[in-house]
Amino acid sequence: MTGPGRQDPAAIRIERRFAAPAQVVFEAWTSAELLRRWYPPGADWDTPVAEVDLRVGGRLRLVMRSPDGEEFGGGGEYREITPPTRLVFTWAWDRSDVAEGVQLRDPSTTSPAWSPYDGVAGAGGGEHRAAR
Repeated sequence: MTGPGRQDPAAIRIERRFAAPAQVVFEAWTSAELLRRWYPPGADWDTPVAEVDLRVGGRLRLVMRSPDGEEFGGGGEYREITPPTRLVFTWAWDRSDVAEGVQLRDPSTTSPAWSPYDGVAGAGGGEHRAAR
């Protein structure tokens, strides 16, 4: 999102309700210690790098490591921060092959709701908003 009411065709908006207070969810996305605990995709993975400079213009960096030692890292810049309800940041993977073939689907259909930015794998951005 580039601003209220304006759509950026390369932006991903992620909304999800959690059975937790908004402040707890916000901290899970903004605490390096908490990101290390939940960010890896499996119990046998780890997150050796989790860096958070939580200010507009500050950087976010995360690296996941698979059981065989392969690392998948990426990072971005914080654009908007309104604790505990709104967190907007850019995102790009370090490796272009990470996002190849990624599609998010609308769970109510079998059609893709999004595909990788007109074929540009690895570019990204996101808006993450905790439910009130």
